[in-house]
Amino acid sequence: MTTAIAAKTKTRSADRRTHVQGALDRLTALVAADLDAVNATITGYMQSDVPMIPQLAGYLIEAGGKRIRPMLTLATARLCNYAGAGHVKLATAVEFIHTASLLHDDVVDNSSLRRGKAAANIIFGNQASVLVGDYLFSRSFRLMVETGSLATLDILANAAAVITEGEVLQLTAAKNIATSEETYMKVIAAKTAALFAAAAEVGGVIAGRPARDSQALHIYGRELGIAFQLIDDALDYGSLHDKFGKSVGDDFREGKVTLPVILAHQAGDTAERAFWTRVIADGKQHEGDLEEAIRILARHGAVARTLERAHDHAEAAKAALSIFPASPLREALCDVADFCVDRAY
Repeated sequence: MTTAIAAKTKTRSADRRTHVQGALDRLTALVAADLDAVNATITGYMQSDVPMIPQLAGYLIEAGGKRIRPMLTLATARLCNYAGAGHVKLATAVEFIHTASLLHDDVVDNSSLRRGKAAANIIFGNQASVLVGDYLFSRSFRLMVETGSLATLDILANAAAVITEGEVLQLTAAKNIATSEETYMKVIAAKTAALFAAAAEVGGVIAGRPARDSQALHIYGRELGIAFQLIDDALDYGSLHDKFGKSVGDDFREGKVTLPVILAHQAGDTAERAFWTRVIADGKQHEGDLEEAIRILARHGAVARTLERAHDHAEAAKAALSIFPASPLREALCDVADFCVDRAY
């Protein structure tokens, strides 16, 4: 009997994993026509008489991103029965804000890879990356204005400012091995979750839904964004990294203080803390240090604890959608929350 129950549990788990792994495909299918319109709008609005602008912007935009953030805007607008076209411009603005922040982020971090390819700053240089990022920010604001919705302009403009605050906060905490969990959560809430939250919220706002509905969408996006970033933190120390354009150890080599490192440092002994100080704070890394870091993280269950936190935030994201009637869109949005967590396994 025990063996039979275990077999059924394993089968259910495998079935769920298959279902979750198709979450993005299902969401994409539900907003396919709108997403095609977003892609066309992206192409149109990143054009310029200066050839390097569309060349550099296109290099990153076409590098295989999943378009999760703009799809949130499209899906939440449809979830709220929006029948206009403004959500396409808002979703495009969201993608431009995201792309601009990536261009700036890679320059600040001196990153060499983005989505498995050479980062734009490596190909085109830091100055061009920063300036094209600025151009995309300006185009995003034009798109917002063209919707005629001051409320959505306020939400997305505020998100753009919060993202920058998160970048600056991260910069002040860079290589600081004493960074607290509270500070790090503030960083990811600003740097990552703010745009997820805004992307989801504006779908309800453009549809003219009550504040209660838009706030629920904001919470969904925020919790999803936090879960997404925590999983990225965990993936840096091993998992299905090859499927997500990120190599194991990218954050480690760049000296980033992420939640797994914070948890391991807090729980570590004197020798382990000295190790983290050398490899992160001092930036003195030797062959075999990444493997040692992974062993220390495993010793203290730091990655597992990070995954647990991500799971909790994903559950909170799904709970926020419970005020909406059951529908394929609501189910797909809930599945995306599960996907963000399950991609680590």
